[in-house]
Amino acid sequence: MVRRSRKANSESRPNAAAELNPIQTETTRNMTKKSARRTTTKCGEDAASKEDVHVGLRLRHQRMTRRMTLRELADKAECSESLLSKVENGRALPSLTTLHKICRVLGLTVGQLFSKSSEPPGVVVRAGERPVLTMHPLRPNSIVRMEQLIPTDSRNLLEGSIHLISPGSGMDLVSHQGEEVAYVIEGTLEISVGPEKYTVNEGDSFYFRSELPHGYRNPGPKLARVIVINTPPTF
Repeated sequence: MVRRSRKANSESRPNAAAELNPIQTETTRNMTKKSARRTTTKCGEDAASKEDVHVGLRLRHQRMTRRMTLRELADKAECSESLLSKVENGRALPSLTTLHKICRVLGLTVGQLFSKSSEPPGVVVRAGERPVLTMHPLRPNSIVRMEQLIPTDSRNLLEGSIHLISPGSGMDLVSHQGEEVAYVIEGTLEISVGPEKYTVNEGDSFYFRSELPHGYRNPGPKLARVIVINTPPTF
């Protein structure tokens, strides 16, 4: 059963610390302790990794292809020019919310940004072979992973993944074109859609227009697993 709470959710622009949440792919977890050690600045920026450089170069190429300056992109994506410069140079990665805004301005999706394979998608993807993106918020031990169910392809009409949300973790508010449906495989989530908040549990499903600001967090003591499908693939 979905329980609707009385508390309204207010939409706010991410602060500087939220802008600098690093996002790294699952392969980064296999780094040695020495290479995984990071130096953090006062703004919470992480030292460069291979994934940071890959993302930065792709963003810079897309910006230059569209003949945009850093200032123009920063204004349209509602973030700082200095942050964009650090991202393009592989010295920082923004939060998922800010990254989505940047991608939207540049005509990309987050999935396309992190995609590395040029091989055409197949009909069947075996267990353990699906690409996984791992998001590390600034809070220690707060992790959200997205296991892609549908391979990234510009011709696709659907976008889908299994979200694995650790206790206390969540995703900031985002909005984009389209509509979404989700099914809770296990665990509990507190979701925000527009000004409302709802609590959903194992077996519950939910649907909404993606233009509404939406996000979630895991308030429970165990991992939450949720299948999320949206169309068109604008995230």
